[in-house]
Amino acid sequence: MADHVTNPVTGRDTLHRARRLVIKIGSSSLTTPTGLNHEAINSLVDTIAAVRSRGTDVVLVSSGTIAAGIHPLGLAKRPRDLATQQAAAAVGQGKLLADYAASFARHRIEVAQVLLTADDLIRRIQYTNAHRALNRLLALSVVPIVNENDTVTTAEIRFGDNDRLSALVANLLRADALMLLTDVDALYTGPPSRPDSRRIPFVGSRADLEDVAIGRTGPAGVGTGGMVTKVDAAGIASGSGIHALVTSAENADAALAGEDVGTWFQASGKRRSARGIWLGLLAEVQGRVVLDDGAVTAVVKNKRSLLPAGIIGVDGVFDAGDPIELADQRGLVVARGFVNYSSSELPDMLGSTTAQLRDQLGPEYQRPVVHTDDCVRLSSRAQYHR
Repeated sequence: MADHVTNPVTGRDTLHRARRLVIKIGSSSLTTPTGLNHEAINSLVDTIAAVRSRGTDVVLVSSGTIAAGIHPLGLAKRPRDLATQQAAAAVGQGKLLADYAASFARHRIEVAQVLLTADDLIRRIQYTNAHRALNRLLALSVVPIVNENDTVTTAEIRFGDNDRLSALVANLLRADALMLLTDVDALYTGPPSRPDSRRIPFVGSRADLEDVAIGRTGPAGVGTGGMVTKVDAAGIASGSGIHALVTSAENADAALAGEDVGTWFQASGKRRSARGIWLGLLAEVQGRVVLDDGAVTAVVKNKRSLLPAGIIGVDGVFDAGDPIELADQRGLVVARGFVNYSSSELPDMLGSTTAQLRDQLGPEYQRPVVHTDDCVRLSSRAQYHR
């Protein structure tokens, strides 16, 4: 196991100096078995108000809508089926926003509800609209409260949890740091309840976590991913040049003061688009096309669009617009992209040039199978994402 010691140069003061900060808080930190925890909400709001008073833009990504709807609907626990989750989110969303609005009003701060789906951050038009709307709200001194639109989203287009959503929002807004608040004060070498478990104060690379067992669902049972999605989100952020901290809501003030609490993920990679991150790491692919060596070079090295002539195989069932994998002849996935044709159309197109397809099938078949703007080339480097 890696030696988990505090790195002397961690950049923790980034939280105090941040021009723009994204804070994500989980359901377990905001709710009780009977509904919303008003004291916890007030404490978080007081923290955010203090951060804003020193000139920092803050975007809050808040879970809790489904949990807030459980008690009013008479449910014993978080529902598992999508329809009931959507119903609970529809009821809980209003209750959560009302609590936030009332709490921020104590500081004369306006809030705005921003509900997003994966499509909003991967489709070019929606992405631009989300970017413009969030930036305008910040310019107007409004605190955007972001959540996944659980009421209308489907299993196929979900972010999966608000942790990953917060990492994409941080990237979208070019935030300086991401703070992930949960009910555990840090990432540990094992279950925190075990006496031999030690806090991991600093993560500089995936190698630091090679032998760490990461839990999935918190003890409250109202969240969706537990610590594993916090680590994924922190890895996505740090791999995109954004510092990230995982800690408890109780430690938020100490963390923002630069104290050594939680687990710090040091920024390492270059900025990437939220759309590219989602497609490269999180999207649920619907199929695969196999490329010959020339096509692999054209797509990966030369950043060209994928044409039918370079495809030698099609696997899976998918429709035009679905995310698919692009693999070489040895089975190595070299890229992901949004496909322009269905799996039923492609087999008859393989080996043909676009000119031949135009003459045989019509001008609409001149478009590439995957356009270079809709393609993410995958690095062979180890990623935080599992």
